[in-house]
Amino acid sequence: KLYKKWKTLIKLYCKLVREENIKLQREKLVALITIDVHNRDILRNLQLTRVHNLKDFDWSKQLRFYRETETTDRGDNRVHIIRQASTTVRYDYEYLGVSDRLVVTALTDRAYMTLTTALHLFRGGLPQGPAGTGKTETVKDLGKAL
Repeated sequence: KLYKKWKTLIKLYCKLVREENIKLQREKLVALITIDVHNRDILRNLQLTRVHNLKDFDWSKQLRFYRETETTDRGDNRVHIIRQASTTVRYDYEYLGVSDRLVVTALTDRAYMTLTTALHLFRGGLPQGPAGTGKTETVKDLGKAL
């Protein structure tokens, strides 16, 4: 049911992007379509693998965003947390504007997980491969998400 709603939303975005838009609005729609198509694919995979537990690896390997309450000496405040596998990163509200988004594939997801785990372990990441395969763009896109 949720999968069908997601597909309907993507179709709506596609219809809107074909209409006459200002450049900024068109860029927003293209970014939304790119992100939502990937999210739709994730949802489908979670359904096919029958993920029903928050501890399932297929769930924990996804880049997830949470809003939580953090208690400090000044009281409680809401913070946004990004989680993937064993990594937890605090989102620091840096807005980079509307920008092109990378089409996320299974390989991109694996690179994200490797890089966020390296971040968690206070290590660096060094994507390797032939020239022109998107290594730099993958790291930049992960930086936009974080």
